[in-house]
Amino acid sequence: MAHHHIVVIVGSLRKESFSLKLANALPKLAPASLALEIVTLHGLSFFNQDLEAAPPADWLAFREKLQKSNGVLFVTPEYNRSIPGVLKNAIDVGSRPYGKSSFLGKPIGIIGNAPGQLGGVSAVKHLQNILPGISGPILGQPEIYLNQVGDACDAHGELTKEPVQKLLQQYLEAYAAFVERVNK
Repeated sequence: MAHHHIVVIVGSLRKESFSLKLANALPKLAPASLALEIVTLHGLSFFNQDLEAAPPADWLAFREKLQKSNGVLFVTPEYNRSIPGVLKNAIDVGSRPYGKSSFLGKPIGIIGNAPGQLGGVSAVKHLQNILPGISGPILGQPEIYLNQVGDACDAHGELTKEPVQKLLQQYLEAYAAFVERVNK
């Protein structure tokens, strides 16, 4: 099995975000075939089409990270039945200029999470609506919606909730197989 570099985009800026804690736990749970690079969206400036002729350095660095990867994994909370604005901005930055999306051809995985009952299902569904046409194939099964993640990590940010660990490990195994198929 090949070694695949995967960019993990965290859809929240909050220092103590559940998404960031879950993303930070992924490298320990991932199969050896995946090398996960956690990417936060701090410092990624707002997309503005007026700047496309001379894109800001932060846009270019973000796009290059995506282009050099073998896949993209989103870990996102749900804000008001959708994705956070910062994540939509990152998608806009990464998908431009028109016809040259840095997500194109990259196998996509999506991990939704929330402290409530629904586990970010609306955010995942919105990503599944936004990404076709600007990305590669999206892993359809299994889908993962982690609910009640408020107590999934200890005071040090370590993922300690065993059922969540198991679900993430199973998802990462399925995603690794998907990446392997897509990148043949």
